Amino acid sequence: MDAKTMDAKILDAKTTLPSGAAPHPALDRKAVGAVVLGNALEFYDFTVYAFFAKPIGEAFFPATDPTHSLLASLALFGVGYVMRPIGGALIGAFADRVGRKPAMLITIALMALGMLMLAACPSYAAIGGWAQVIVIAGRLIQGLALGGEVGPSTAYLLESAPPAKRGFVTSWQIASQGCAALFAGIVATILALIVGDQAMSAWGWRVMFALGLCVVPVGLVIRSHLPETGGAEEDPHAASSTIAVFGRLLREHGRLLGLTFLVIAASTVSNAVGTNMPVFAGATLGLSETAATAVPIALGLASVIFPLLGGWLADRFGRRPVMIWPRALILVLAVPAFAWVVSAPSAASVYAVTFLLSALSSINAAAVIVGIPEALPRAVRSAGLSIVYALSVSIFGGSTNYVINWLIAATGDRLAPAYYLAAFSLIGTIAAFLLPETHGRDLDAELEA
Repeated sequence: MDAKTMDAKILDAKTTLPSGAAPHPALDRKAVGAVVLGNALEFYDFTVYAFFAKPIGEAFFPATDPTHSLLASLALFGVGYVMRPIGGALIGAFADRVGRKPAMLITIALMALGMLMLAACPSYAAIGGWAQVIVIAGRLIQGLALGGEVGPSTAYLLESAPPAKRGFVTSWQIASQGCAALFAGIVATILALIVGDQAMSAWGWRVMFALGLCVVPVGLVIRSHLPETGGAEEDPHAASSTIAVFGRLLREHGRLLGLTFLVIAASTVSNAVGTNMPVFAGATLGLSETAATAVPIALGLASVIFPLLGGWLADRFGRRPVMIWPRALILVLAVPAFAWVVSAPSAASVYAVTFLLSALSSINAAAVIVGIPEALPRAVRSAGLSIVYALSVSIFGGSTNYVINWLIAATGDRLAPAYYLAAFSLIGTIAAFLLPETHGRDLDAELEA
């Protein structure tokens, strides 16, 4: 589907609002880009940090043993995840009470501040322990913002999409991650070829973060002009307080949230294993820095194309089948795929396995990102998705890279990432079987159920 066709289909649709609320125009392509920008920025940061974990560790956590420095850097990466559930709860509930748009403006501004603090912070050699304080504070601020980003932005896409195209339109939330990873991989590869590995380790990683910040002003301007789809003005059922939002979620949707947590956990581990592949290729398989740098390109290509395919399939065949079967295939293929890479380590084998696992995970994630908020009423949709997503990602997104690298170091088994991925894929497959089918549901009829 080309860009003009997509624009026409989205623009022609009108979002159905609760009784008494005025309809608003649906999103055009530029506005869709602004909505998914925060999620893209998150994955850009995720990809860049995962690849440059080693030089970041050397800059802020120098140690005589390179492994200790790397693990300290990965621990710093995980620090931001501590704040995600708090951001998901507070900003998600805020979006349900006040509106999606103000919540999205807050999250992207905080996200930019956190990235800036990491990119501009002097090294440990320059200011000592204060460098560690600054970067930890920056990661905590960013974690707060990221925890609150996915719920409001996903709810906004879902509520603005044509009913028959919700899966495809909302899948751009996942595809934006692939665009960000692809951009990060291409730019990092070009920069590495121009300045060399030594310069990339010394200062090139800072340039990568600074480039991500350049898109923030554009996102702020476009988001500030979007029509509203949630909050008290759009939904007479909106809760009057954050506590009321939490109470309704736990009282009416506890089982759904529990299953969602497991499904998103499996998806999160898949993403983390994929973004760890540059470190795996370099530190574990011994490939060159330049070859490892190009791994995010394979990750990004799969993550751009296949979420859109997953969204289309979810619109055609339903949400549950597209949640179940790609995840089951990852369960079956993870160990054999990694065994091939370990037995025949090369740039080509790493790229191929990264592409395959990312493609399957992206198809699965597209169905998850539309099916979960569809199952929730508008009045708690943003908070429900934000909380369960942030909690799952904070636990598994922040720890997976550390855990699999620790397992490799502790056991000497280079298949440790595959075993970890297969275990979570089994859990995710079972949980997806137990979720309800939401294809074709009226978003506002659910409010009366």
